[in-house]
Amino acid sequence: MPTVAKVWIEEDCITCDACQDILPEVFEVTDDTSYIKADVREDGSFDRNIGFSSIKNEFRAEYSELIEEAADACPVEIIKFEYEGGVAEAVAEEVAPAAEVAAVPVAVADVGSDAGVLAGVLSGDRSLAIFFGSQTGNAAGLAEKTAKLAVAYGLEPTVIDMDAYDQSKFASHKRILIITSTWGEGEMPDNAEELWNATSASNPSLSGVHYSVCAIGDSSYDEFCKAGEDWDEKFAALGATRIVAMKMCDVDFDEPWSQWVAEVLPRIACVDSTGVFHEDLVEAMTAYGAGDEDDGADEGDFSPPSILHAPISLTMRIFRYDPIMAQSGYDTIAVALPGHATIEDALVAVKREADGSLTFRSGNIAGMNPLTGVKANGRIVPADTTRICDLVGNGSTLTVEPVPGYEVLKDLMVSYDRYDIARVDSKPWLEADPRQGERLASGAPMGVMNSADATSLHALADVGSLQLINAMSDTYDVDNVYSGPGIALQRWVRSQDPRSGDSHVKKMFGLMQGKGGVWDEADISSINRHGIDGSQAADSLYAARARLLAEFKFSGKSGRLVKAYSRSVKMSGNVNETTLYRSVLGPLGLGSNIMNGVSLRMMLGFTRNGGPLMRGFQGMLVPPAGIGKIPNMFNGKVANHHQVVAIFNELDRRF
Repeated sequence: MPTVAKVWIEEDCITCDACQDILPEVFEVTDDTSYIKADVREDGSFDRNIGFSSIKNEFRAEYSELIEEAADACPVEIIKFEYEGGVAEAVAEEVAPAAEVAAVPVAVADVGSDAGVLAGVLSGDRSLAIFFGSQTGNAAGLAEKTAKLAVAYGLEPTVIDMDAYDQSKFASHKRILIITSTWGEGEMPDNAEELWNATSASNPSLSGVHYSVCAIGDSSYDEFCKAGEDWDEKFAALGATRIVAMKMCDVDFDEPWSQWVAEVLPRIACVDSTGVFHEDLVEAMTAYGAGDEDDGADEGDFSPPSILHAPISLTMRIFRYDPIMAQSGYDTIAVALPGHATIEDALVAVKREADGSLTFRSGNIAGMNPLTGVKANGRIVPADTTRICDLVGNGSTLTVEPVPGYEVLKDLMVSYDRYDIARVDSKPWLEADPRQGERLASGAPMGVMNSADATSLHALADVGSLQLINAMSDTYDVDNVYSGPGIALQRWVRSQDPRSGDSHVKKMFGLMQGKGGVWDEADISSINRHGIDGSQAADSLYAARARLLAEFKFSGKSGRLVKAYSRSVKMSGNVNETTLYRSVLGPLGLGSNIMNGVSLRMMLGFTRNGGPLMRGFQGMLVPPAGIGKIPNMFNGKVANHHQVVAIFNELDRRF
């Protein structure tokens, strides 16, 4: 039987505990996903193992069978593993032949005569760590650009801020690029100083690392590119292998950086998954990365074409906030970028070329950071994936502001503590009840869910960022008690999870129904206007409200309104604003609201049924006109009639 060499967790884990129950020595389920424990991994890290670190040799034979069992038990099939020899196993009943299964999910294009030569080096672990030390943002910008270019060489780059990085993890990377500026008189930039001191103090062994350094400086200073020289010498002293000599860049750094990238990427891409550098393949790798050879499309391979858009010239109005001076305002700057550039690309350009102090959250190379949200021309969008051409045209103005509902830390960066605190308070993680026939060998209860149910459950909150769903709400920004629609979505999903215990479901319903719950949202249609994610969230929240009305037997303010409205509809035979308005106000309240916009529309005959003017007016006054229906709102002013309208628009079909 083959032995498992690597195991990792893909995205979309539903934290069902199945893997941890089967093999707690390897898997640990957190609030958000399942992790691979550090004790069993070569790199000693604790995450989903997205870097494809190997399992330690002493554990492979012992845990292989249980890893396969855990992968098979996963209801959403996101546990993947790889056998010794580079054969990756996609969860299935039969083991696929080695020749038919790819080792790592990286598309390897055919490069003509070089295909067979490069196939070996392009398989297995292709991670590339790109560290940046930056004072004004220049090095950070170059790191992002380097990462985008590295993909062409079959690499999987990750841009890493040196700030707060653990120096002991350097050795877990086989390929490292360092891009750093120098500050003051040869000093490290602020975000790199702590890491430099820790590395100098501990001197970790880097014998298995291949690296290169690109240093940015100013030749007018005596200590030109000193920080880069220090890192280059330190890595060499710790046993790392220099793949390309350090490149020193002056103030005009674009051209020397381009030269360094063109040389270093094909060379570091020739470091295979075991950490061996194949110098004889550099020429072939250079051609592969440049796409000079036939891409092999005739043999069935597919490479999606680059979608390019014409350059757009626009004016950017960027919100700025200085927490030290407690001052805020807008900076206006003219920019010209390709239309397919993202909002983050535009912000990076402004930071690099105009103002290095501009602060915002950056995504990773795949554009998958759920916290990069901004408010762009009134829409809540992720900055790292939203293209400029989808928002504005040539000559337009793009106003970029922080997302509402959260504390602004600086400029466009907000704190998501409010979301995190509400999530912890609601505890929307699985709590299963013991059920007969659904226990593991250890005796622990385990929920059961088929693939169709898992897909349906996932679709309830299939949005890119629950934090940004909160920001889409008009209410969340002005109601500090409201937990937000993002939290409500999590509660709704957990209440509909077939594996949740009865007491846990009741708890989720209670949180949604109570103060700060889903009824605090004034009008769900405000969320619906924010694109696909907003529409998906709104649909699920409407479904949640309908379920809560039935669960709590139409009690509470909202339940009574729906009940009274349904009776009015049955009595009058009309479904219009007149029926709704008189149900809420009563005859005396109509007079006190005579100048309200709704009153005027109905008096002038603009009701939904389009009936005669006098009949609509009579409908406002004829008893029972709210008598005995809603005592706590009888003859009261309507401050939030739009809330009632929004509820009825979705629910009146039930009656």
